[in-house]
Amino acid sequence: MSSRKRQGYDGVVAVLPVTIPYARYSTHSAHWWLGRALGELVRGSGLAKADIDGVCVSSFTLGPDTAVGLMQHLGMSPRWLDHIPMGGASGVVALRRAARAVQAGDAEIIACIAGDTNAVDSFRNTVSQFSRFAQDAVYPYGAGGPNASFALLTDYYMQHYGATREDFGKLCVAQRDNALKNPHALMKKPLTLAQYMDARAITDPIHLFDCVMPCAGAEGYLVMTEDRARARKLPFVRIRSTIERHNAFPEDPIQFRGGWAMDQDALYEHAGIAPKDVDFLETYDDYPVINMMQFEDLGFCAKGEAPAFVREHSFTIEGSFPFNTSGGQLSVGQAGAAGGYLGFVQALRQLTGSAGRTQVQDAKIGMVSGFGMINYDRGLCSGAAVLERGE
Repeated sequence: MSSRKRQGYDGVVAVLPVTIPYARYSTHSAHWWLGRALGELVRGSGLAKADIDGVCVSSFTLGPDTAVGLMQHLGMSPRWLDHIPMGGASGVVALRRAARAVQAGDAEIIACIAGDTNAVDSFRNTVSQFSRFAQDAVYPYGAGGPNASFALLTDYYMQHYGATREDFGKLCVAQRDNALKNPHALMKKPLTLAQYMDARAITDPIHLFDCVMPCAGAEGYLVMTEDRARARKLPFVRIRSTIERHNAFPEDPIQFRGGWAMDQDALYEHAGIAPKDVDFLETYDDYPVINMMQFEDLGFCAKGEAPAFVREHSFTIEGSFPFNTSGGQLSVGQAGAAGGYLGFVQALRQLTGSAGRTQVQDAKIGMVSGFGMINYDRGLCSGAAVLERGE
């Protein structure tokens, strides 16, 4: 571990959360979705496109292009560029990269954008080419895709920590309740616990409402100096602390904790807060079990205590422990890599007072957590950020 004192993010802020409304299927390319996100950032900020001199890009369906090819499509010549193929961790990782670049003067204004299309066969193609591990060791045996992997993680967690389907269902029902207040959510109907319990099995013990629905869409935000945000009268969010970790705890026989557990203390120490100071939490939620892990590994309860934690709280916007206030991916949809931005963009809305009917009253400090790149029995990327409402 480094002995150097970690620098803060003083003077660097995130602004202008944008969402391109999701569609179940789309014939447009990922380039189109990402371009629309960039366009909304330009229009919302009053900037010229040329004023944006840095870009972070995350997408699964952009290929064969990467961020470089996208810049040619969008007619941009940034002096700083990053391609972040880290799935659900991408939103936090993009923030870390962009904030340090602005802090160092390598770029002045950075657009962080994530988006994917969803043609009829997009998800199947993504799954079959997701990683070398998936191609060689999983997909040929008929177990391709996240359902089987998360069934494995869920079963292990249930057996070792006493979580029940009712516990997972409570989270899904609460998120659906939140989603009904979010105009961007694809799931428009209420969900009851009885409906959750009676839903058809997908991969035991995972049932229908445990699974995200693939879709098309895009998300984005800008990173710049606080002075610049003030000059443009853009409501801003300060960065109190961030963490990221990759391939954490490789010795674990199956994943029951994520990289957050390695860096939890450093996150709170750097932010100067404790878990009790967090007004709302937005986690990556492609399956309910990963929410349980994040409650524990982010310090809101001890390892193995998430089932009891779930039974103690409502997780709704107006209730106790507001959680995934947009509805999360489980009720909004998973627009590919944009799923890794969903919670972050929602947190920016909460902390700039622009969350509409999903607004948590008097929210001042929020936490966003990301998780990505599942390989058979574990996800390889994790990250988290503590954010604070600007003045």
